[in-house]
Amino acid sequence: MKVHQVSVLLNDWAPLAYAEDFDNVGLLVGNTHQKVSNILVSHDALENVVDEAIRKDCNLIVCFHPIIFSGLKRLVGQNYVQRSVQKAIKNDIAIYAVHTGLDNMSKGVNFAMCNALDIDFPKILIPKKNHILKLTTYIPHTHTEQLLSALFDAGAGSIGNYDECSFTTKGNGTYRGNELSNPVLGEKGKRHTEPETQISISFEKHLQSKILNTLIATHPYEEVAYEVTTLQNALQTVGMGMIGDLKDKMSEKAFLAFAKAKFKTGNIRHSQLTGNSIQKVAVLGGSGAFAIEAAISQGADALITADLKYHDFYKAENKIILLDVGHYESERFTKNLIAGYLTEKISTFAIILSEENTNPINYF
Repeated sequence: MKVHQVSVLLNDWAPLAYAEDFDNVGLLVGNTHQKVSNILVSHDALENVVDEAIRKDCNLIVCFHPIIFSGLKRLVGQNYVQRSVQKAIKNDIAIYAVHTGLDNMSKGVNFAMCNALDIDFPKILIPKKNHILKLTTYIPHTHTEQLLSALFDAGAGSIGNYDECSFTTKGNGTYRGNELSNPVLGEKGKRHTEPETQISISFEKHLQSKILNTLIATHPYEEVAYEVTTLQNALQTVGMGMIGDLKDKMSEKAFLAFAKAKFKTGNIRHSQLTGNSIQKVAVLGGSGAFAIEAAISQGADALITADLKYHDFYKAENKIILLDVGHYESERFTKNLIAGYLTEKISTFAIILSEENTNPINYF
């Protein structure tokens, strides 16, 4: 298996199209055609992790955080980023980062947090917008079922718990081919009227290339008429954070102790206690101050996240308790999540969990 093939597997799971605009995900270092020996899964691709990959005969590091976040203008070993990248290149080690592509998935970072807290039936806290597209196309009646089946197989027509969703309308299409045309139905130079079916079908943004390739390959016409439009509907299965209910209510102090133990954090910074019991809990791994309003509006009793600033704690407004458990700590289950997925998909070489601690924060 080559680096490119592993990249495809990872993109199927945590699509690059769902990463945030500010992010830098995907293959950051390496040759797509290189054969993979073993994979080292880590939280960060720091220099000590690259050293570990060398020791363990791994020539691909799959990490959560991207080691290259902003543009690199030179590689002279002046900082930890340059040193890590230099060492990876020198030793033919590829680096692939998933980051917010995995943050946004329904079975990703925040789902792992919910599992740790025993939260039942969590749903996305801030669903993605502008990520549902609609395809409208026209096809002879005789080929309608064949095209629908192909589009469904490519992933189109899935809405929540339903798939194979579409809408069809029958009518008549007209066209006239020029002297260079080769019409499947009708004659060049003459207007042709064909009984056609209009198909409307929605799909997720990251599937666009696959859907259009399927359309062109399956459609009988020489020139395929179609439109792709972006819908305003929020994508309920993709987005930042999750929210759900604990199995049992608990007091705020009991919940703080519970969260501290689950996330194995040195301490928890939190907003003023409200005096209310905790049952509905929102989570967002990593820097999640932007989710405070969404958590309050959806009735959460608590929000677990990280990197809250001084004034962010005021935003609780005595309506919710905010817990900052630490950035690394909030994402501590992610490494195992990635390793579990790759182990399930790949059996030809080893998937090795990094033993290096890359948390830059220490507690006194």
